[in-house]
Amino acid sequence: MRSHRPQSPQDTPHADAAGGRAHFLQVFLSQRSQMEALVSRRVGCRATAADLVQDLFLRFWRRPLVQVEELSTYLLRCAGNIAIDHLRSEGARARSSEGWLPEQSDHQGCEPQAALEAGNDLRHVEAALRSLPERTRQIFLLNRIHGRKYAEIAKAMGLSQSAVEKHMMRALEACKASLREPPPPRMPGKAP
Repeated sequence: MRSHRPQSPQDTPHADAAGGRAHFLQVFLSQRSQMEALVSRRVGCRATAADLVQDLFLRFWRRPLVQVEELSTYLLRCAGNIAIDHLRSEGARARSSEGWLPEQSDHQGCEPQAALEAGNDLRHVEAALRSLPERTRQIFLLNRIHGRKYAEIAKAMGLSQSAVEKHMMRALEACKASLREPPPPRMPGKAP
């Protein structure tokens, strides 16, 4: 007859989960800067990359842990995918018309006021982008929507990389300013 030994804390499912979470956290933190660099190269903005990698962390943290052979490689692949998803959603927003309707989201309890404010912000940014010089707008869209790197844009447009960076800074500043101060209302039929 076999004797039953008491389960040690390491044998319990809770300890397995805690150990798995600790391992995940360790690997995630060790790969974070590499994931942010990868995402930043794709989306063209370090702040957006940091936000997207943080979102990736939260997605993993909230769901049951999955077992993969090489977690660090898996996380890098997921970071690349989240950058692509971001660019796709940015492209969809850029293509939306003036009559923008809030997109359906997975977020339950999304307040109508927040959706209205987001719609207003989007209209302000779109107006700011339309008011940019054609070349600046084109550079912005090539980088942010189509994921082109500054060097690629410079080569395609016959500009220096420094000039591309200056156009991007102008475009980003215009977008930020449009969110700080709403543009004055335009009267139909009157010149601005």
